[in-house]
Amino acid sequence: MSLGAFIQRINEMTVSWPMLIFIIAVCLICTIAFRFIQFRYFIAAWRYMLFPEKKGSTGDMSPFQAFLNSLSTGLGNGSLAGVATAMYSGGPGAAFWMLALGLVVMSARFAEVFLGTYFAAHSTVESRIGGPMLYLRAVLGGVWLTRIYVFFGLLFCFIVGNGMQTNSIRISVHATWGIAPIVTAALLLVFMAYVVFGGAARIIKVSDRLVPVKVITFFGSSAIVLAYHYQNLIPACKLIFSSAFQPLALAGGVAGFAVQQAVKYGVIRSIAATESGLGTTAIFFGGSGSKEPVKSGIMSMLTSFISTLVCVIVALCIIVSGVWDSGLTSTALTVAAFSTVFGVYGGWIVSFLSIVFGMGVLVSYAYVTREFWFYITNYRFEYLFAAIYSLVAFGAVFVDPTILWSLADLPNAGMLTINLIGILWLTPLIRREVIKFMQSQKQ
Repeated sequence: MSLGAFIQRINEMTVSWPMLIFIIAVCLICTIAFRFIQFRYFIAAWRYMLFPEKKGSTGDMSPFQAFLNSLSTGLGNGSLAGVATAMYSGGPGAAFWMLALGLVVMSARFAEVFLGTYFAAHSTVESRIGGPMLYLRAVLGGVWLTRIYVFFGLLFCFIVGNGMQTNSIRISVHATWGIAPIVTAALLLVFMAYVVFGGAARIIKVSDRLVPVKVITFFGSSAIVLAYHYQNLIPACKLIFSSAFQPLALAGGVAGFAVQQAVKYGVIRSIAATESGLGTTAIFFGGSGSKEPVKSGIMSMLTSFISTLVCVIVALCIIVSGVWDSGLTSTALTVAAFSTVFGVYGGWIVSFLSIVFGMGVLVSYAYVTREFWFYITNYRFEYLFAAIYSLVAFGAVFVDPTILWSLADLPNAGMLTINLIGILWLTPLIRREVIKFMQSQKQ
């Protein structure tokens, strides 16, 4: 068996229906246990984000900066290439399941951020490290769960947060402008070395600058695409809905398989894009020094919602432009959709988005990877971490992208499983604090 076939076999066993059902079940339990908090406090989440309280931060960043960094990790090339791959594999119906699951997983995002900030605020251990590394200790077998989680976390950060982003940037700039991979790799090496050798302060500062560029460029260009094809919007929405529930209209195994694929790829890409349940957002908020875990959790849900919204918009652009069944996949399918409006410049726009999306994820994940590294080394060898992170950014440029995408599933599944187990175990604590918060809001 070849290496590629072996990796594919592992992925099929890892990202299987039992795993997907487990994810959905935990998110539904959280939704019910926390009294549908993602819907009841949706407006409040925007208020907490737009009008953050003016309090001095006692951590590496403020809660609003934690929000920005979390949003940055959710707006990566997985949104551009991953959604297009889901459309290719699962059809238009995948967009429906992306949206549906995206709304449900907001409860898991709330839970992990609540736990990250709650345990950081109540910790008796003098440590700056927050997130799952703190709250998993309160779970049965927590010491080993935490170690395994950190192991998977480091793999995920180096493969997805770093390597996959630089690789996608290389593909985009080479296809659009013909820039040699070695040039891209060298520039990324210099950029990342500048960022990570500057420590947490520089990582956060650069990330703060990149997020607005990502958001404005994406929503501006995609709005033009949707406006240009406005006559296809309603038919596209009907197609998404009918494709998601096709067995109601068509009998037979083929129809059932088509919907299975739509659900499966919708679930996978929604998790990959929003990163809800992975615990990475809890690390950002755990390092913010927040003393209001419920409010932090409510605000953090917006990062999951916005990431889901971006995925749905990409899917809509692909469908309304009429290229969803062109046979293209990954970034090439997204480029084809934008090219129906911008011509040759469609590739330029998608390539620019790929660059800023990828760089934003690279920078934000540098902070997460740094926290995992500090946990393992007890705050030692920071410069060695910076060197390794920069070199991975350089080397991943030359790796076959299919290998990177395949390698990402195992650590992704490992982090999700362990973190969701922790959330389930601690659900009574979260529910008690949520009820107390809701009662205080009524007074």
